[in-house]
Amino acid sequence: MQAHISRWGNSLGIRIPKEVANRVGLSEGAQVEIEARHGEVVISPLKPRLRYTLEELVAGVTPEEAHASTAEVDWGPDVGREIVEE
Repeated sequence: MQAHISRWGNSLGIRIPKEVANRVGLSEGAQVEIEARHGEVVISPLKPRLRYTLEELVAGVTPEEAHASTAEVDWGPDVGREIVEE
């Protein structure tokens, strides 16, 4: 399938035919990755990033695990540049 490149401000734009967009699951507002690879322009749909609430992230954490994750950890004596003079 062929298409024409048009000027869009200081950039160039191309229209993606509906048939092609449907085949790869693109719709208006979708984000894509554009890269030059071996002399070709490759446009790939980005998978949407999943967003979680804090409640969803900690839903499976037991009280014992929560306590263990906040417990003080002894990493051994200070060495090198992290030594803090008190």
